[in-house]
Amino acid sequence: MQKNVLITGAAKRIGAACARLLHDKGCNVFLHYRTSKEAALELCYELNQIRADSAYMMQANLLDSQELEALVNEACMAWGTIDVLVNNASSFYPTPISDVTEGQWDELLGSNLKAPFFLAKALSNTLAKNKGCIVNIADIHAERGLKGYPVYSIAKAGLVAMTKILAKEFGPAIRVNAVAPGAILWPERGLSLQEKQEILQRVVLQRNGEASDIAKAVWFLINDSDYMTGQIMTIDGGRTLFC
Repeated sequence: MQKNVLITGAAKRIGAACARLLHDKGCNVFLHYRTSKEAALELCYELNQIRADSAYMMQANLLDSQELEALVNEACMAWGTIDVLVNNASSFYPTPISDVTEGQWDELLGSNLKAPFFLAKALSNTLAKNKGCIVNIADIHAERGLKGYPVYSIAKAGLVAMTKILAKEFGPAIRVNAVAPGAILWPERGLSLQEKQEILQRVVLQRNGEASDIAKAVWFLINDSDYMTGQIMTIDGGRTLFC
């Protein structure tokens, strides 16, 4: 059965990989983006060239409740309903304790926790009618915080907790799970060669993963895990074995 999927932060990186794989599996995909308009346009065009009217896109600041509500409404109107929500959009940057601001706290908690919660709330009736599911993109540092990134780590820890409680709140009609990536794509801000080597030394498989590794996990949670909810699926090449 064809599924209609809303993916936040879908223009690039893991979000785009999820969009491509789910589309390849026959899903219709509604692509949310905040600032990456050109990348979103290119991806939407690419997918519609493969299958007409199978992809739509919309810009929204998910920290704005009115824009979030508008996104949900547009996504539901595209094909009449939404079956799956993939909460992928995320802000990520360091926040040293001595320098962190209230604005940074609000942005990091907003994008990584508040927005996923209110998107899930807004779509809960629709997803319940369709026996749908929610997949949150968490992080291995939700369990063991990343030094120098306390606010981000706190936000992702909250997302993991949210995954578990919403599985209880929305069950049995809606399944809620999460994927926790490890070293998949290097941060856009860039890392030195030494920093990359230090990270990979703590990865059993001795390499970073690909965005497609996360996309495949997302597809599994959508399509092949009917008796799975409230779970966090770690995709990290064995890195957490050394944390």
